[in-house]
Amino acid sequence: MNNPMSALRLGALALLWGSSFLLIKLSLGALSATQIAFTRIVLGALVLLVLCAVRGLRIGGGPVWRHVTVAALFSSALPWVLYGIAEQTVDSGLTGVLNATTPLWTALFGLLFGSGARPRYLGLGVGFAGVLLIFAPWQGGGLFSWGTLACLGAATSYGVGYVYIGRNLTGDRGRSPVALAAMQMTAASGLAALALPLDGLRPVQFEPIALLAIAVLGVFGTGFAFALNYRLISDEGATTASTVTYLMPIVSVVLGWAVLGEQLGPRVLAGMVVVLLGVLLTHRTRAPRRAVEQEDRMARVAERVARLYSELATNHPMK
Repeated sequence: MNNPMSALRLGALALLWGSSFLLIKLSLGALSATQIAFTRIVLGALVLLVLCAVRGLRIGGGPVWRHVTVAALFSSALPWVLYGIAEQTVDSGLTGVLNATTPLWTALFGLLFGSGARPRYLGLGVGFAGVLLIFAPWQGGGLFSWGTLACLGAATSYGVGYVYIGRNLTGDRGRSPVALAAMQMTAASGLAALALPLDGLRPVQFEPIALLAIAVLGVFGTGFAFALNYRLISDEGATTASTVTYLMPIVSVVLGWAVLGEQLGPRVLAGMVVVLLGVLLTHRTRAPRRAVEQEDRMARVAERVARLYSELATNHPMK
């Protein structure tokens, strides 16, 4: 790595984003699913707005708010409410494993809507075979439930949101990515507030651990993690930064086991490995025959991936 601190930043980012599922589970001791989503979004928005103020970045206005609001719905408000609902019945480690399917849904919707680079079909097939292995519908005691379906719904929502971002917000050179992230979190705050009547009007329970968990989730896992990710992209590039995708489910599984005593069977762990292998295969690029063509294609792919990953990080501080 170019910067000796980058390995520490990568580890910290994997810990922040991978621990978000544990923090959601702990937060349920005091708050409802919609209260958790609303609180973490507001705290994350405040952190990003402060960063914008410190750096002298203007939020601005105009038609971009329409696109930002749609991105906020599918990439923040909706999936975070769904994960809160899911973890009422699903272990945090399993939630983290199912969240790892997000790149597969992104690649699938990108293929269907003609957005971004064409993924490798083998990777999609392997990845979704891993999902099938996790659920094991051929077994009577499989994992199909409303909670696990909510997890997949959240990952699917991320996929829709990221494709929308790639088509409508990528390349907005007139605004800083930090400013766009602050705008999205602001819009997501309003959307999450609209969801509060579902189950968010009940009194908040005074549980110190749960309240501390939601504070850490909002300030660090949703706010500062974004800035940390952008520093890593700046120092090492998007390819190195994207390796956090493979570390997050491992962190979520280990923390769920160590803190909550959760147990995932060999089949689920094997399914996680297959899903991550599918993600890796999906984002591989075919090697061209000529060296000149290879350099040109690698340059184009690197530029496209860097732009897309930057937008994904901007609109998904947790993942």
